[in-house]
Amino acid sequence: MSRDRKAAMEKVPAVANPLSEKPTEIASNINYHAQFNPHFSPFKFEPEQAFFATAESVRDRLIKQWNETFLHYHKVDPKQTYYLSMEYLQGRALTNAIGNLAIQHAYADALNKLGHELEEIVEQEKDAALGNGGLGRLASCFLDSMATLNLPAWGYGLRYKYGLFKQRITKQGQEEVAEDWLEKFSPWEVVRHDVVFPVRFFGHIEVNPDGSRKWVGGEVVQALAYDVPIPGYKTKNTISLRLWEAKACAEDFNLFQFNDGQYESAAQLHSGAQQICAVLYPGDATESGKLLRLKQQFFLCSASLQDIILRFKERRSGKGSWQWSEFPSKVAVQLNDTHPTLAIPELMRILMDDEGLGWDEAWDVTSRTIAYTNHTVLPEALEKWSQPVMWKLLPRHMEIIEEIDKRFLAMINATRPDLEHKLPSMRILDHNPQKPVVRMASLCVVSAHTVNGVAQLHSDILRAELFADYVCLWPIKFQNKTNGITPRRWLRFCSPELSDIITKRLKTDQWVTNLDLLSGLRKFADNADFQNEWASAKMANKQRLAKYILRVTGVTIDPNSLFDIQVKRIHEYKRQLLNILGAIYRYKKIKEMSPEQRKKTTPRTVMIGGKAFATYTNAKRIVKLVNDVGEVVNNDPEVNSFLKVVFVPNYNVSVAEMLIPGSELSQHISTAGMEASGTSNMKFALNGCLIIGTLDGANVEIREEIGEENFFLFGATADEVPRLRKERENGLFKPDPRFEEAKQYIRSGAFGSYDYNPLLDSLEGNSGYGRGDYFLVGHDFPSYMDAQARVDEAYKDRKRWLKMSILSTAGCGKFSSDRTIAQYAKEIWNIEECRVP
Repeated sequence: MSRDRKAAMEKVPAVANPLSEKPTEIASNINYHAQFNPHFSPFKFEPEQAFFATAESVRDRLIKQWNETFLHYHKVDPKQTYYLSMEYLQGRALTNAIGNLAIQHAYADALNKLGHELEEIVEQEKDAALGNGGLGRLASCFLDSMATLNLPAWGYGLRYKYGLFKQRITKQGQEEVAEDWLEKFSPWEVVRHDVVFPVRFFGHIEVNPDGSRKWVGGEVVQALAYDVPIPGYKTKNTISLRLWEAKACAEDFNLFQFNDGQYESAAQLHSGAQQICAVLYPGDATESGKLLRLKQQFFLCSASLQDIILRFKERRSGKGSWQWSEFPSKVAVQLNDTHPTLAIPELMRILMDDEGLGWDEAWDVTSRTIAYTNHTVLPEALEKWSQPVMWKLLPRHMEIIEEIDKRFLAMINATRPDLEHKLPSMRILDHNPQKPVVRMASLCVVSAHTVNGVAQLHSDILRAELFADYVCLWPIKFQNKTNGITPRRWLRFCSPELSDIITKRLKTDQWVTNLDLLSGLRKFADNADFQNEWASAKMANKQRLAKYILRVTGVTIDPNSLFDIQVKRIHEYKRQLLNILGAIYRYKKIKEMSPEQRKKTTPRTVMIGGKAFATYTNAKRIVKLVNDVGEVVNNDPEVNSFLKVVFVPNYNVSVAEMLIPGSELSQHISTAGMEASGTSNMKFALNGCLIIGTLDGANVEIREEIGEENFFLFGATADEVPRLRKERENGLFKPDPRFEEAKQYIRSGAFGSYDYNPLLDSLEGNSGYGRGDYFLVGHDFPSYMDAQARVDEAYKDRKRWLKMSILSTAGCGKFSSDRTIAQYAKEIWNIEECRVP
């Protein structure tokens, strides 16, 4: 420890002050944790040690608020929502916690007294690796809004040790290594050793003399709860994200086998339990991979439901008699996509086999409790599980699913004979002899009381296409809930300069919880002073981002160039390939110009980031291509002051918090009709970044809200896509010469010797697997290039660009997750505010 720090620490007494808001007492509390809750050798108080002690100091307060919230809910016994999700992309918690608790200045002062800077301490925290992309980040934004709106709601998830993966970029492209966020420990979680539930796999069914059925045998693992407290913004309410870890008991360890030298078989159940929460979305190409994924899904559902039911009973105890029919008036369960679908048969199993209810009563309770959010129209993402695998792992649940399917068929035959010919595609069990499967989305739609899409266009497609047959049956079951993002993390905390000038102009900081107030900025959009303040706030963010890019990639970028960013999962439908082909064409044209002509171009820095799934070959080729193009462009002295291409490695929430505030143009360019909503588009727009995009997902609504003149639109519309695919199949597509030129330039070896033909072949031909340009990159390329030319022109006119940027932020009120969650609470869950006094 440096002498200055040592001297600073010695001046601060190590005394517990868990709830203080005074900087001197907070400093004492941090020092107390460093000395009396030690995780490191004594006399060490470097930034890493300071981070853990600071986090534990904040956690003191969160635990008190969490306890008060829990007790208040227990007393009031409101209807409570439980959000089930396989992913949560939480990001770092320190800035968010002290921001929501409104104690960031006190903590900054306290750390100064201990010889540290808050900014440096914040950087020590690793992102919690519990998610992959938009689905997980949405769940985390929702938790923040539930707490801020004082709603009785909790999240349930799994505590993945190694996450999805940490991305490294090498000469070969993307390399996956295990996440290390739990290598030391997470200071935020509280392990609940008293909250443990058994979860069974495999086994068989015993039929009792009275005809009742019981699932027995097989293997049983234990689900142990870890709570992560989620504080609301400027409220006492602090809710829980309860994460399950899988464990085996000591008695499951076979000491006899171990002493006989059979070490692996002695600990078989232990190692099997550890696999369940090791990795998010383990590869499922093998039977064992499929079993593991199914185990994860069931493990989440079973543990969560056992916990929910126990809490329901605890809140009834000592209050006289109660009925199971009251359960749906006290419990709402929301399935975030199809991953937690097994909650449906598991709740039925518990009610019938453990609680003794008959089928009709159990079905009534289940179908009034569970609601389902659909997140995709991509056929490969709509889960279908092999029936033999399901029978093997969950035999009782398959019996229940068979019965639900049978009763659904009978209901259609009795009440809607006109739909009988549609039954093969509507039913839950697909008995195709080659590949019999369970259709999870169908099970959700048949069983849930409400089904919702996540943007207006997406919900319209669900009603008109994907679930059209069910809509004739249950027209009022289907709703839209356009996604939103939390304004706390995605503007207030990640862009303090921009937040401060917004607060100054609006003369209030109420916009942080009432985002519609941002519309008050519209009247300042042409104000020269405000534009200058806006420009300098954006420049501060761009400079911070440039420093970050230099640190992680070694590439120097110019903050005076246009910062153009596309960050999201790498997927062919998200069309990072369209982006890089456009950048390649731009590079070739700049290269062909005279020095005088180059000076007239708009200098641009193109940044692309995102993880490609480990087994998704074409996505990984796209990552490699972006890096290869960057290598050539950034080292070309004729071009590199007018264009840079940077791949930003290991994209996660913390990287997003750096990139989004510093961006000026962002690309949301998926093939129309394929992106359910998108939420990064909302984050960029909220930060005054202009969008180049297709009419897809929430882009449609963003463009309506901010004004179509402030949105760079291109590309086919969703209703044109099927016709264009048909025309392509019939050989009617005529490619644009610029598109051919860009592809040819890659083939010429301009970006190295790697063979990109398999990737480029996906854009060639008229049909066939992996060919025929299914995502219409070629069709949309000319209109994309024309839109990019409009961007270049607009950026040259500084006043016009700043006005568009201000109007973008001013139009984002609708896209707060507070609005989304208030709608879920009222229109789906039927829950009300339950504020801690």
